[in-house]
Order: sequence, then structure tokens, then C-alpha cells
Amino acid sequence: MTSTVFPARTALHEKHDAGLIDSLRRRALEIRIHVVKMVHTARSGHYGGSMSIADLLAVLYFHEMSIDPANPQWQGRDRLVLSKGHAAPALYAALALRGFFPVERLATLRRIDSILQGHPDMRKTPGVDYTTGSLGHGLGVAVGMALGSKLNRQGFRVYAIVGDGEMQEGSIWEAAMAAPRFGLDNLTVIVDYNGLQVEGRVDEIMPIEPIVSKWAAFGWEVREIDGHSVPEILEALDWAKQLRGKPGLIVAHTIKGKGVSFMENQVNWHKGSLDDATFPRALEELEAQFTLGR
Repeated sequence: MTSTVFPARTALHEKHDAGLIDSLRRRALEIRIHVVKMVHTARSGHYGGSMSIADLLAVLYFHEMSIDPANPQWQGRDRLVLSKGHAAPALYAALALRGFFPVERLATLRRIDSILQGHPDMRKTPGVDYTTGSLGHGLGVAVGMALGSKLNRQGFRVYAIVGDGEMQEGSIWEAAMAAPRFGLDNLTVIVDYNGLQVEGRVDEIMPIEPIVSKWAAFGWEVREIDGHSVPEILEALDWAKQLRGKPGLIVAHTIKGKGVSFMENQVNWHKGSLDDATFPRALEELEAQFTLGR
């Protein structure tokens, strides 16, 4: 059984310079700013879980993943399955900023005939690797993708982001059993562990702990990190790429609604819309952080 928490500084950290870390932090803030604008314009969507994964997406799309925005269907690309598909606004913002489609399209979130529907749709949105939204199914798909990469000797890596509330689904655990069985060391799963789901606290609705020992017992290598620390995210992804014969699970401890003070750790901001009074407050907070480089 393996469980490791990163120390404050490791040899891997030395590979990532301050410029890269600052750039990725700013990308995460850009993602959050766009999430607030998009959901406000649409008057519908999910703030909390989109804000909590912004740092993870910034590192994945602007540093980690081998992708080509000019060729979204490139067979050799790395794949991301956003199993918690309701966090689509954050994914769309990352894809637009990375160049898969014009940033101006973000303003069309949830409109009829828009390429940006309420949940990711691989048939509509360039850069979306799989259609998600029905919770619990994304990890099984990611396992299949990673196995296909192995069998066909394609060499691409697969990343999956799952929610902590989503881990209450039985299909998650079926997929968790399968990945070690097939030695899928090209699969990295990230748990967005913000502690809240649509109806309340995860540990009060259906506890998932002890998450580390459970996954380790299934045959996974497991690491816990601060999911808002760019250096820790970089280090964890480096670690995952060095695994041999086992898949890696990164438990990313995050804050639902991260970046907007009155949204943070508040379950009522799982979904909904900012009104015309609170929208400027949220945007002002995020833009101030961007200006200060936080």
C-alpha cells in the first residue's frame, strides 16, 4: 500500500522555473475570469466546481499535455476526460485560451446551436476528447482510451478529472479495479477534492474516505497535493509520468469557488448565476488577483 504526500520542496521542483509557474498561475486566473463571465452571460451553469479545477487545467493544457490546437483530432495527442462534466465552463475557457477556437465563442455558452453546451460534447467542441455529464462514467472511458493506447502502441497519455462526490458512483470503482489489472501507467486520474457536492458536504452525504488507502489497495500509486499550488501540480504530474506498471491517482485538495471570496467553500455556488450586483464584485476580485500576479 503506497501513500505519499509531497514535501514542501523536491528535486523535481527545481526543474520548473519561476517564470513558468507565474505564467501558469495567470492562466488559471484567466480561466476563472472567463468562467465568471460565461456563466453570468448564460444566466446558468456551474461556478464552484469550475473554479476549483482552474489550476489543474492551466497546468495540463499549457504545459503538460501533448496537443495540437490546429489539429484537434491528431491521433497521437494526449487525452483529457473531464468526468465531472458540469465543470465544462472551465474546460471551455482553457480550450479557447489554448487556441482550439476563438475566445469570443465563450460568450455563447449554453445557447441553442452553440458549440459550447452545458456539458462537454466531443461532436460539437474542438478539443473535447469525450462527451461527459452523466457522472461516474468518465473514468471507465479513460481506462478504455489508455488501454487502447497501449494495445495499439500509440504512446499517448490519458488524464481524467473526477469529482469527489462523483466517487460515490459504483462505476468509478469498477474502472478503478480495471486500470491496475491492465498496468495502465499511461493513465493519470486527478480527484477534484473540494469536499462539496450539489446537496451538501461529501462526507455527510456518502463518505468516500479513506480515499488514499482505498485506491492504493486497488493497486494504484497515490499522491496528495494542494490542487491550487502550481508547483505541486507540476511535481505530481512529473511523478505520474515516471510510474511503471501502475496507474497514478492524484488527490488534489481544492476549494470550491476558488478565487471569489464569497463563493469559496459555499455549496450554494455549486450552480446558479451571479446577479447584476454580485457579478462586478466577483470580476473585480479576480481581475485584482490577475493584476497583482497572484
